[in-house]
Amino acid sequence: MAKSDIITFDNLIEKAREYLSDEDVDFIIRAYKYAEHAHKDQYRKSGEEYIIHPIQVAGILVDLKMDPVTIAGGFLHDVVEDTDITLEMIEEEFNQEVAMLVDGVTKLGKIKYKSKEAQQAENHRKMFVAMAKDIRVILIKLADRLHNMRTLKHLPPEKQRIKANETIEIFAPLAHRLGISTIKWELEDTALRYLNPQQYYRIVQLMKQKREQRESYIEEVIHEVTNQLEEIHIDAEISGRPKHLYSIYQKMVKQNKQFNEIYDLLAVRVLVNSIKDCYAVLGIIHTCWKPMPGRFKDYIAMPKQNLYQSLHTTVIGPKGDPLEVQIRTKEMHEIAEYGIAAHWAYKEGKQLNKDKKSFEEKLTWFREILEWQNETHDAEEFVESLKIDLFSDMVYVFTPKGDVMELPSGSVPLDFAYRIHTEIGNQTIGAKINGKMEPLDYKLKNGDIIEVLTSKHSYGPSQDWVKITQTSQAKNKIRQFFKKQRREENIAKGKDLVEKEIRALDIEPKEALTEENLKRIYERFNFVSEDDLYAAVGYQGITAALVATRLTDKIRQTRQKEQNLEQTLEGAKTDYKETKKYKKDSGVIVEGVDNLLVRLSKCCNPVPGDDIVGYITKGRGVSVHREDCPNVQTEEAKERHLHVEWEADQAQKQYHVDLEISGYDRRGLLNEVLQAVNETKTNITHVNGRSDRNKMAIIHITILIQNTNHLRKIVERIKQIKDVYTVTRTLQ
Repeated sequence: MAKSDIITFDNLIEKAREYLSDEDVDFIIRAYKYAEHAHKDQYRKSGEEYIIHPIQVAGILVDLKMDPVTIAGGFLHDVVEDTDITLEMIEEEFNQEVAMLVDGVTKLGKIKYKSKEAQQAENHRKMFVAMAKDIRVILIKLADRLHNMRTLKHLPPEKQRIKANETIEIFAPLAHRLGISTIKWELEDTALRYLNPQQYYRIVQLMKQKREQRESYIEEVIHEVTNQLEEIHIDAEISGRPKHLYSIYQKMVKQNKQFNEIYDLLAVRVLVNSIKDCYAVLGIIHTCWKPMPGRFKDYIAMPKQNLYQSLHTTVIGPKGDPLEVQIRTKEMHEIAEYGIAAHWAYKEGKQLNKDKKSFEEKLTWFREILEWQNETHDAEEFVESLKIDLFSDMVYVFTPKGDVMELPSGSVPLDFAYRIHTEIGNQTIGAKINGKMEPLDYKLKNGDIIEVLTSKHSYGPSQDWVKITQTSQAKNKIRQFFKKQRREENIAKGKDLVEKEIRALDIEPKEALTEENLKRIYERFNFVSEDDLYAAVGYQGITAALVATRLTDKIRQTRQKEQNLEQTLEGAKTDYKETKKYKKDSGVIVEGVDNLLVRLSKCCNPVPGDDIVGYITKGRGVSVHREDCPNVQTEEAKERHLHVEWEADQAQKQYHVDLEISGYDRRGLLNEVLQAVNETKTNITHVNGRSDRNKMAIIHITILIQNTNHLRKIVERIKQIKDVYTVTRTLQ
């Protein structure tokens, strides 16, 4: 899956014909034409026609050999969000399956949330719930994110960092959990480029410097292994395995190692025809070179939860350098590259379904997402718990019968018990680890054999178990137990707590607890009735403060608007002379008004040349902001906008501007930055700098400038300094 290749529609169809029937190809062509018409006259940030993006997304899905419904979903994934097309129209034109996939990847853009974080969390929640019903939803989303990361350079630096961080936190780990390494590695490497460019390019440079030496070494190893395998008549494909930049970076950071201390920079991969051949090759490798203690892993006998199988060993190679060897069958290699997508792959128009029961069993952890989301009524809490369960480091433990179970790092015997069955968890009274009694808060380690001790006379879980357990599955099952045990008591307790919180907001409960308002809130939190809502508050499934805040939001907004209007009318009239003087200092004219106090906002420090907007404040006249300032972008803020403009004569006036400069932390960098600013005859009022362990320097300076042209000259001069990566204007 080459990063740089831009696939054309004709290329895509040519690849699709290699494994899809003519009828299936006609179906995806129809989806393309529908998307092309829907996105007509729309363009991306890069200036390209928008339809280029759906073509690339569908192209990635074709590379994964996905079925025609998924490819059609790739073409149509943005039409509901970005055009007037509805899900009903897609279902009518294609089928319910395509509409369901498109719905799963469509953001909740038309619903208002209290913050961007809450909206993003709700988007993730919706996507995870949809993919728990049909895993193909996430395959489309991963293809969408992969192409967006390939074109990230067209976004502003701040958005680049946000997207890259979200990719590292959510999408790359998810690709790993699904075993799709071909997408995972590219997502991680691209994200690193924007999150830590200094380290990214440093590793690239170090890799280039040793490329010839590395390639000749690998060729020597391949030649030796090939000769050995020919003697015992094993047919194998042997190749050098490329090391990915992000994994090198992670080892350097987590293990505090230098580049030349990373063991698996030198690596080969051996592909054979059978499992028997895998172990025969392992024997040959260990005969040729001495294995390093503790560096052998058998993922064939004990596959990872993401379906991955392979033998890994590290040996002392021909020249005394550590050499990593991966050995697997060709079928295992397909799973290693494409993971779950390999099970959805089409060949000759038929979906592979060789081991459906085993496949479904390996994905039981994913099906449990539906259960978790039903019990977690706050989207941000849901996503945080999901990160812990799906994306944290894992431990592999054994049942007494020898079955392997995978749990998040930090899990305790109770997590193990609830993973087996709810009743076993509820009746747990103790646990034996490796034959020895251990407390229930014992942290499980790789290789532990766990025997859960239960009793039918157990009184059930303790409230403390919610704090002890690590997995969301266990926590939710414990909460369910208490929810069922004391429902009536919890309803009464929950109602009292909510009413108390409403009074604390200086609002009478009867004013907020109307039938219509309660219905709006309990449906918002996915409850069936108001009793379910109160019960959840009673057993601490949701906080009373959050419910009270949502119940009173409209009342408080109405009161605030009335108060703002009163304060604005009171404070708008100020002393004429003082106002006149302030207008002169600010250099800004308020159209049609003579007697308002005018000041430049310190959050965005506007300067002549910036597009500006006036904002009526409470009792303090008008504050002037840059048009792109986040503080004046809300719907409520827009209601208080005023038209303002710069005075024509700005001679001798100076304005504060904050700049952030990032670059490689070398000796003399700060002095060169200050010297560059001084050369432009610009005053500096504040300087602050820091560096991190990755040798990335961040310098903040505040300067006095006359206008945006003056600022542009300063920024261009700083950019000319060696090892400076970015210069950005910041908000306070």
